[in-house]
Amino acid sequence: MLSNLNTLLSRYAESMMWLARYMERIENLARLIEVTEAFVRGPDGRTVWETIVQINSDEGRFQALHPAATEQDYIQFYITDLANPSSIKGMANAVRENARSARPLISTEMWMHLNVFTRWVLDLDPSDIRRTGLSALCNRIKQDCQTHTGVTEGTLYRDQAWLFYLLDRHLERSDQITRLIDTRYHTLLPCEEEVGSEIDTTQWASVLRSAAAYHAFRRLQPVTTTPANVVGFLLKNEGFPRSLALNLRQTDAVLAALSAHYNLRRQNYAIQERLSELRATLEDQTAEDIIIRGLHEYMYWIQEQIEAIQNEAAAAYWPPIEKLHVPECYMEQ
Repeated sequence: MLSNLNTLLSRYAESMMWLARYMERIENLARLIEVTEAFVRGPDGRTVWETIVQINSDEGRFQALHPAATEQDYIQFYITDLANPSSIKGMANAVRENARSARPLISTEMWMHLNVFTRWVLDLDPSDIRRTGLSALCNRIKQDCQTHTGVTEGTLYRDQAWLFYLLDRHLERSDQITRLIDTRYHTLLPCEEEVGSEIDTTQWASVLRSAAAYHAFRRLQPVTTTPANVVGFLLKNEGFPRSLALNLRQTDAVLAALSAHYNLRRQNYAIQERLSELRATLEDQTAEDIIIRGLHEYMYWIQEQIEAIQNEAAAAYWPPIEKLHVPECYMEQ
């Protein structure tokens, strides 16, 4: 295993992948909270905070902690509650630990930025949200995550560490876009308003904003907003950075690079086969086909495939530590 990964030990590969995934999740969650507060309303005009819980599959944990939930409960659960590993604070803690584990590989600039960012997040408490305002807080979190992306793009050495970082960034974006579409589509579907009404258009615009896709979508669809147009853009558009199609293609390219340059063809074969099947099913259907045949079922199947790819990558790249012949000097203290 060590010869296959050359100088990158498997534990470093794991840390780089989870570092990328958690930073993506933090940015996605901050955007989702901000858009939900501003735009996502139920028929009674109330903010539908429950959709965030559904997108993150946190129903059981949240209900156990907050059986009679208030708006503040949702906000604290997803920003400052360290008991929730899916909170921004919980994920910032995980980012910090993975960055520390991968410190020999990441650039000084990356380390300095992540150190400042995670320390600021870990010091947040509910009074900070009330004092600065939820939108301003989410904006700062998004900007810090985007700064991290820029610093990483500009300073991280292009070896296996970079490829493993990219691999999980693309997998995370693929997973998140399917969860967003699935949950928000079925939240809006039973609305009594006619499709194309002002309320319907506003709510579908919130789906685009939750994916940072509103401006790009409007460039292509300046007038018409329909559920099929939105779903098709988020799933199939190859020019949008967070679309499912683009991220699956980029995942395939990363796996090909690992196979070609780092002698990981055998480890990647099963993963690439699964990925090829997934891409083929997406290319062979229109958005209307997907909706008619069952959007929820298809999104759920894709999420299962992405989870399988993640598990197969774990089995290939970082088997249990006792099976690795790791020099003692490399082991964590």
